[in-house]
Amino acid sequence: MANGRAGELVWPKAKSLDAVRWSFAALSKLFKNSIVIVVLLAIWEITPRLGIVNSTFFPPISQVLATWWQLLLSGDLLDHTAASLTRSIGGFSLAIAVSIPLGLAIGWWKPVAEYLNPFLELMRNTAALAILPVFILLLGLGETSKVAIVFYACIFPLLLNTISGVKNVDPLLIKSARSMGLNAVSLFRKVIVPASIPTIFVGIRQAGASSILVLVAAEMVGATSGLGYLIQYAQFSFLITEMYAGIITISVIGLIVNYVLVSLEKRLTGWKQNARD
Repeated sequence: MANGRAGELVWPKAKSLDAVRWSFAALSKLFKNSIVIVVLLAIWEITPRLGIVNSTFFPPISQVLATWWQLLLSGDLLDHTAASLTRSIGGFSLAIAVSIPLGLAIGWWKPVAEYLNPFLELMRNTAALAILPVFILLLGLGETSKVAIVFYACIFPLLLNTISGVKNVDPLLIKSARSMGLNAVSLFRKVIVPASIPTIFVGIRQAGASSILVLVAAEMVGATSGLGYLIQYAQFSFLITEMYAGIITISVIGLIVNYVLVSLEKRLTGWKQNARD
């Protein structure tokens, strides 16, 4: 009976101890992930107020956040963000639909690579913003040219990482699959594609970042909406806090996009063990 009671007393203590350890680990991780950002924000707030930097051109973060909130309540920020995201997601999605199948084909079938590699090497060394005037001349100042420049900026990170993923599949996996009697189609579908996914996601994350950065630059030329237009308009109108509010919005969107892509990658590559595990 005493043993039974002792067991009843020990178990809740052990459970509460595990909860404390989990909470401490979560707080420790949160501290490590946020401490540098918190310090930078504190420096941003303090240095203009102390006169270390000119507060006219570099206002405290509290003023920028207040302006950001006003833009959000007025609906202007949401309108510009929606315009940018529509263009960015359109070009990014189109690049995924084209690049991944094409990259798989180039990486796996040698004849396709022989025909397309010279052209790809030529085009991938041409910066997207360098040919922005060409897109504007051919497609005009409307939405089509904005989506096209995002598509062009995204296609090469996706394509090159997909090709690399296929070519770097462990040869032992391929030999093992062939020894089990898999035909070429089954080998490609069951071995090559799954083994390439981690490298493909590197390209997807790079393309996701490019889709936002290139679009913002493109919106500064001949656009009447979008975050890039908001930043440039605020700069020309000397609305400095609004300019920084637009920049912060872009940074937050980039963080969210990266978090979503990392979470999706973990779901699709659960079989992959981290080297540090």
